[in-house]
Amino acid sequence: MTYKDKSIVSLSGNPVYRHGPAKDWEGPKGEECIEQISQHIETYLGKVETVFHEIVSDTVHIDVHFVKASPEFPFIRLVTSGMSDLPMTTPPEADVPRFLELMMTLPADWRLEQKAFDDERWYWPIRLLKFLARLPHKHETWIGWGHTVPNGDPAEPYASSTELSGAIILPPVTVQEGFRSLRIRDDKIIQFLSVVPLYAEEMAFKLREGSAPLLDKFDKVGINDIIDPGRKNVIRKRFGLF
Repeated sequence: MTYKDKSIVSLSGNPVYRHGPAKDWEGPKGEECIEQISQHIETYLGKVETVFHEIVSDTVHIDVHFVKASPEFPFIRLVTSGMSDLPMTTPPEADVPRFLELMMTLPADWRLEQKAFDDERWYWPIRLLKFLARLPHKHETWIGWGHTVPNGDPAEPYASSTELSGAIILPPVTVQEGFRSLRIRDDKIIQFLSVVPLYAEEMAFKLREGSAPLLDKFDKVGINDIIDPGRKNVIRKRFGLF
């Protein structure tokens, strides 16, 4: 479950939540929509080159679909399936999606062959997708637009090759409009959102000011949902202040 931490106040006025203990391990019931999701990806993003399947899964079986770069779009796409097998535990009063899948967009030369996965410099985006896709089901909570999740407490960089140490969930920008949702049936519409990694200073700024001011800073320097592990940090420390 998730609870408001009354000892921490976000200066932006948004509540700060902490996750309670994770649910005990339980096996998944099996992927319900993998074929529909795969077809949806191929319709809007391109041919699925391969699917990175989980061998052992907890609560939900999370696979990651790999769409390689193309002349039309020279970046790699990674898209989850399996997160939407279960509804997220959303607040009763909130008009937000209950079924979600996540994606990341990587440089065309990102190494995704099996032997590269022993090196966290290449594997961390897949690890992050799997972690975030499982998080709401393990903690009986939800994630959605503008939510941020640090990489640990205190947050640490995802790998030795980057100082990025947290992530914000945003609508995908570099996709056709039709990709963002997939209707399975009347009572199940899957939304697709992007995972955009952040620096610690950007995470702190978002908590202080809110998502909109951070995204304004992204827009000014052309940052979108395409991952660059060494990109510009839009928040600079000055005399200990942001």
